[in-house]
Amino acid sequence: MSEPTKDQKIWQVVAAIPPGQVASYGQIAAMAGLGRQARYIGRALGKLPAGHSIPWFRVIRSNGQIAFPEGSDAYETQVGRLKGEGVEVTNGRVSMRRFQWQP
Repeated sequence: MSEPTKDQKIWQVVAAIPPGQVASYGQIAAMAGLGRQARYIGRALGKLPAGHSIPWFRVIRSNGQIAFPEGSDAYETQVGRLKGEGVEVTNGRVSMRRFQWQP
């Protein structure tokens, strides 16, 4: 069996985030063994194949902010999915203290 790619490692970590919780890009990078490559996480999530079930919307900035521009379709989708899981989003931010995944 071959070693998972960098993208696959990221997807595996994101898939493990429980409903109702969030993780930061940096947290995902560290957990995937990628050190400080937080900027790469968004690119990897952008490569998810159609029809996937990876909960990409549970990944946000370390300050709790939604990364997409407010009012964009992606922003609205992410906020809607988070709220659907009981995550409170106020002015485009999530309380990391309350909702950050602590595996």
